[in-house]
Parts: sequence; structure tokens; C-alpha cells
Amino acid sequence: MSKRYTPREMLEKLISFNTVSDRSNLDLIAFVEDYLSGFGIASVRVPDETGTKAALHARIGPLQDGGVVLSAHTDVVPVAGQAWSREPFTAWVANGKLYGRGSADMKGFAATVLAKVPEFVAADLERPIHIALSYDEEVGCFGAPPLVKDMLASGPRPGFAIVGEPTNMKVVTAHKGIAVFKTTIRGHPAHSSQLHRGVSAISAAAKLISWLDARTAENKAATEPDCAFEPPYTTLHSGVIKGGEAHNITAQHCEFETDFRLLPGDSKHFWLDLYQSFIETEVLPGMLAISGDCAVTVEELAYVPGLSEEHEGKAESEVRGLTGDNARHVVVYATEGGIFQEHGLSTVVCGPGSIDQAHQADEFIELVELERCAAFLDRLMTRLS
Repeated sequence: MSKRYTPREMLEKLISFNTVSDRSNLDLIAFVEDYLSGFGIASVRVPDETGTKAALHARIGPLQDGGVVLSAHTDVVPVAGQAWSREPFTAWVANGKLYGRGSADMKGFAATVLAKVPEFVAADLERPIHIALSYDEEVGCFGAPPLVKDMLASGPRPGFAIVGEPTNMKVVTAHKGIAVFKTTIRGHPAHSSQLHRGVSAISAAAKLISWLDARTAENKAATEPDCAFEPPYTTLHSGVIKGGEAHNITAQHCEFETDFRLLPGDSKHFWLDLYQSFIETEVLPGMLAISGDCAVTVEELAYVPGLSEEHEGKAESEVRGLTGDNARHVVVYATEGGIFQEHGLSTVVCGPGSIDQAHQADEFIELVELERCAAFLDRLMTRLS
């Protein structure tokens, strides 16, 4: 039988695995597999294409539809360049707070769920509890889609999903989606004194970025008064740009990255089609008139669907009943919740800790949050028994 852990002890263990997104998470996954096996729980590993990372899912309880998915990602954001007061992958406790990378985002939820496994196993569950651990959430939610597909294809269908991102155990019923694109522009170099003979890729990029900014301004002006998001509209933002060789050469190359932060129900295809149309009708023709070598390409780097509020959704009803939280909460950051919902599962986001601590130096979670999450899982276990 596996060693039993308290939520705090399990969190300290999970933090000890350096699972920054550019590294493998297989050591953590192997630990979880062995831990679950010690309680007689078989788990399924879902590897990525490289074999250096993997997601994991496991079922505790009967082979019945209608259970719950408890979902968390195993990767964390980098610590490089941050002023940590101690080693970020060795947890420490001070003043009722547990510090370490991933403590809030979101190993705190995963740790509490795993610590409860012995009690889940001993309970007389009538509906199963599914544990789902993903990879690469922080860089584009790449691990969740194959995980969800494999879980749904290989076992009973859960009734709802809880994504345990840090919400201070409040029930979040909606979040924005995100689509990330890279625009690459090939211009035509010329001496800047003969500007008419060249095509500046930087100037073309400026036109495109100005167009994106203008669409955001239009969205802001058309904000629906009852929209609960802040900001209450879809935004199109360019955060990275690279280009040019010298001040006296028209830039042959420029590239920039843009993210669309989409209101739930807003389509990335709608905005991408508008963008492509502007490129093809307003920008590219003038470039090609000077040089046929010019080009503009748009590549999708990542997409995470938004989570939409559900009318009489099962997840919302169940989790509100377990938490007592009946207020309306939405968030502007993306989670894997939209992916579960896109696969037909009623979903909410609810977990311990505060998003204010996520991605920060000396990231922490209050120990009382772990206690609140553990009590919530106790009530959930009783509901399913």
C-alpha cells in the first residue's frame, strides 16, 4: 500500500518536481502512477508526440456514467529572472502559507485530490471520481485535448468536470478563450534613400497592428452593458515584434505575435477571416506591386476555447450546492475548462488559492485554502456515495 499524505505533504512532494513547461513532467507522472497503484487504482498514461511528457487519467469507483472529473495541470511557469527568497522547488511554510512554484497554480488542487485518494477508495461510491492530470497548460493547453478524448473513449462518461484552478473555492462559470497567432511578413530590401524601390516589412506590420488595435477599440465601444467580464469585450493584442536589419534598409523581415482574448461564444474564425481579408485587400496588393517576392503569412500557435455559462448546468448546480457560493463569478484568463465543455461535459472552475499569486516570485497558497478544498472534496465524496 502507498504512503498516505496530508494535502500539505502531498503539495510539498509535487512542488519538488520541477515541471516548468519546457521540461519533462514524467517523473511526477511516474510518482502519481505508483502512488495510485499502491491503493489498487489503475491509471492511463497519455503521452505527447515526443514521449517526454504525458497526461494521466484514473477512475476511482464503479464503472458507471455520471461521475465527476477532477482536473489539474502538472506544468508550472518558469522562475528564471524572478527574485525568489528561497529555492522555488523546495516548499517552505511561514505564517500559515505554503510557498513554492505551483503552490497556487495549480498543484494545490492536485495535491488535495491525490491526498484524498485513500478515502475515495474506501468510500462506497455509486458514481466514480475521475482524476485528470495534463501537461503544457501554461503554454497553450496542449495536453488537455488528447487527455479528454482518451478518457471519454476508454471509460464511462462523467456527468460533469471541475477544473481546480485557483479561485479561492469560488464557483467560476465562464472564462474567455484565447487564440494566439504569429504574423510573418516578407518585404523587399532597398536603401532607405530609395524608399520607393523597397517594401518595409515593419511598415506593413504597423498597418496590421493598427488594424488590430482599431478592432479592439470598436469592440470596446460596442460593449454589452450586462457583460460580466473585465474588460467586457474581445481584445486583439500584439505583445511581441521582431524585425529589421539596419536603420537605412527597408526591412525585409518582420514578425509579431497576437492574442485574441475572446468572449465565450465569440469565434476565432470570425476575427481571423476579417484579418486575412484586410491583409489580402488592403496590405498585400501594394507590397506585390513593388516586388513579387513579398508575402504575409499567419500561423496559429495556440487556441483554448472559452468556457460559456450554462443554463441549468449540472456542474454549476452540483458545485454551488457543495460550496454554498451562489454569486456570479467569471474570469478573463483561459483554463482547460473550455476544452472539457467543448467535449460535451458540463464544467466549472473551482479550486484553492488565489490567482493573484500565480506566476509570481515566492508564489504561495494559504494552508486554510487546502483545508477548505479538502472539506469540499469530503462533501463531494459523500454526494457521490
